[in-house]
Amino acid sequence: MVEVYYHDNKDTLEDFTQAHNSGESVSLEKLAEIGVFYKCVTNMNDLNELAKQRNYKNRDVVNLNLEAFNNDLEAYNAKMQQFYKEHYHEDEEIRYIVDGEGYFDVRDKQDRWIRAKLSPNDLLILPAGIYHRFTLTDELKQVTAVRLFKDEPKWEAINRDTGRESDARKAYTESIAV
Repeated sequence: MVEVYYHDNKDTLEDFTQAHNSGESVSLEKLAEIGVFYKCVTNMNDLNELAKQRNYKNRDVVNLNLEAFNNDLEAYNAKMQQFYKEHYHEDEEIRYIVDGEGYFDVRDKQDRWIRAKLSPNDLLILPAGIYHRFTLTDELKQVTAVRLFKDEPKWEAINRDTGRESDARKAYTESIAV
């Protein structure tokens, strides 16, 4: 089952795969307030039904671990740092964890990081336009996930430090306005 809490904001480039748990838990309802949807999915039939309900037409499976980078630690670390750079996408980001574990961090309405530790059977849907980042856990350093897409995958990560605000980002901020 997913663990959700506020990030302690004490991470560095060397330890961002650590738990960084502030001790302040966050409810699934609080995630829903910012458009993040969580579900425990225990079998492929339920995943397929969810995909049908949400009109996801495409999927793939991603394996992230050192072996996926031919044991090239430099390439692996570079990719992990890229995933951990704060960004958003113009499409929903949907991940269903099959094996391993990882952390998704998302920004709340006050711009605080919320960390969700995902394990097998956890499914997370991030709305288009939400700032987020991802890393593997230090314990396992491995995840296998099904990625679902409504159409063809759009992989562009729009990094926060660029200051670029697409229509997806504007629509997202309007959707959570207080």
